[in-house]
Amino acid sequence: MTRSSLTQPQRVSWLRLIRSDNVGPTTFRTLINRFGSAEAALDALPNLARRGGSQQVRIPSLNEAEDEIARTEAIGARLVAINDPDYPPHLRHVAGPPPLLTVMGGTALSGKRTVGIVGARNASAAGRRMAQLLATDLGNEGYVIVSGLARGIDAAAHHASLQRGTVAVMAGGLDHIYPNENVDLARAIVEAGGTLVTEMPLGWEPRARDFPRRNRLVAGISLGVVIVEAAKRSGSLITARLALEQDREVFAVPGSPLDPRAEGGNHLIQQGAKLVTGARDIIAELTHADPARLPLFENETLDMAPTASPDPSEDERGRLLTALSHAPTATDLLIETTGITAPIMQILLLELELAGRIERSAGQLFALRA
Repeated sequence: MTRSSLTQPQRVSWLRLIRSDNVGPTTFRTLINRFGSAEAALDALPNLARRGGSQQVRIPSLNEAEDEIARTEAIGARLVAINDPDYPPHLRHVAGPPPLLTVMGGTALSGKRTVGIVGARNASAAGRRMAQLLATDLGNEGYVIVSGLARGIDAAAHHASLQRGTVAVMAGGLDHIYPNENVDLARAIVEAGGTLVTEMPLGWEPRARDFPRRNRLVAGISLGVVIVEAAKRSGSLITARLALEQDREVFAVPGSPLDPRAEGGNHLIQQGAKLVTGARDIIAELTHADPARLPLFENETLDMAPTASPDPSEDERGRLLTALSHAPTATDLLIETTGITAPIMQILLLELELAGRIERSAGQLFALRA
């Protein structure tokens, strides 16, 4: 596909669509592919949500979208669309890549040689030192370091890669640096030519459920992810799982069995993650890594001719609602159970999702909202 930047009216329409109620990256793509453009999808949203059982769906106005763009540019940031040349190249090859990112800083985000380094917030001195050594050595070999701007391992990796290239992925808006203690670090990243990036608009304060979304971006931007220290239940292991789902390499630094902070990394190694004692172990595995070769998430054109298909019947809508439950169910199983064709199923799921009655999880699983 030949890539070209959006026109300004298209950028405004894309922003309005992705900021609308219950529209996430995958729903955004489904809407564009069905209706041909963001403008047409915006026109269709109210009727789709009504058919799904909602009386209204909030769509940002033209003025609100233009205001967000103006405020973003006023702080020295910019909106980067998936069609833009400086969109992170590896992120295009995940399921449901964000159509728009808010970005501040240099061009580190567009690099192809990227490694994620994440780990415990309450990291040990040895863990922080290991993160610094890995980040320094990888940077000397031309790799950009990606992390989540958290305290501990994340901060150590960012500090060590300031002069060689680093990307900090945020869970909130660019004006809500979290944690507060890393405000100066975020500023230093930008001043050194690194990049801050987020899916969220200005003014967005990060909530607990936003951090897995951030972790998904860390994994998606990277060729591989290194876990330095992580407890058995931690955000770092969520990042590792997301990396595996995106067919990225997962590495782990081993640690003492007596240290709870090493439990997660040691478990990953037992499960097949590559053991890391230095940067050379990572470089050897990533030399030929290229997410663009993966056939599973072949990028589709986002502005295209609309896909024609008949509207669902009330009988089909009723059969789907009966088949759904609070347990996540795969689309293929819903089709098999209900006898509804795939094109009609896609429309019905889209309607229910826009109405806020179902939620989507990884692997195209759908469940009724509690």
